[in-house]
Amino acid sequence: MENTIKSQSQAYKFALIAVFLWSTVATAFKFALQYLSPEELVLLSSLTSLAALFCVLIINKKLNQVFPYIKKNIKLVFILGFINPFLYYLVLFKAYDYLPAQEAQAINYTWALMLAFLSVPFLKQKLTFNDIVAGIICYFGVLVISTKGEPFSLNFSNIDGVLLALFSTILWSLYWIFNTKAKGESTVMLFSNFLVATPVIIIYFLLTQPLNIPNSSGVLAAVYVGLFEMGITFLFWLKAMQNAQNTSKIANLIFISPFMSLIFIYFILNEKIFISTLVGLGFIIIGLLIQQKKAKE
Repeated sequence: MENTIKSQSQAYKFALIAVFLWSTVATAFKFALQYLSPEELVLLSSLTSLAALFCVLIINKKLNQVFPYIKKNIKLVFILGFINPFLYYLVLFKAYDYLPAQEAQAINYTWALMLAFLSVPFLKQKLTFNDIVAGIICYFGVLVISTKGEPFSLNFSNIDGVLLALFSTILWSLYWIFNTKAKGESTVMLFSNFLVATPVIIIYFLLTQPLNIPNSSGVLAAVYVGLFEMGITFLFWLKAMQNAQNTSKIANLIFISPFMSLIFIYFILNEKIFISTLVGLGFIIIGLLIQQKKAKE
């Protein structure tokens, strides 16, 4: 009994650390994009995450598992690496470049619902009534946020940014769907994705961007993103789920993150938080809770 309580307590600790760190990344994205292009941010943050995961593998003495894993799953690793970190973060950072941080981060939270929809054709799962209701509620919330509280006007603040943010949810969902086919240690799998994606990111960067010395503030922000969005925070969350006696209680903590994120956005970026953002985010959270209830059943 004592071990169970201790394990659940450890799970809460790791989960809250992950939630706190994820709550800061929308602010870090927007701050970095004041100094860097989306392409520069993808490159620098990916290299940072690659280095951090490399260190984790050395500490855990699992580096020798990387190349056997890649050799065994070469096609899948390249597909996953192309999606994440390359294409997903390129699209996501471009969305943040177009939109206020509060809008982009709220729309991005609908990826869990998109995952349910895409699981129908890819994983042959059935779409339930809860999924449909959740979809209507969530995407109405997106409409409220992206039209600044005038959903029936269809007058979007930035349609390109909204479409990119929604496209990022498709990419992130596809990443997790294809990830179901992967078999391996989680850190090894994640590092392998970054390892094969790095040459692609570098080539794309050289073909599309001028070679300039990046701003130091932008570099520091990119390092933060690489550490706490792309890499280490996933390991905290994984550790939380491994220690949890009740995973649903841990999973529900993630709903704190978007509201905490608005606090950082307001005080650090000095973005005025619109009532429409809070209302729309409320719709999104309600929709996700309905969808999660279906998942539990």
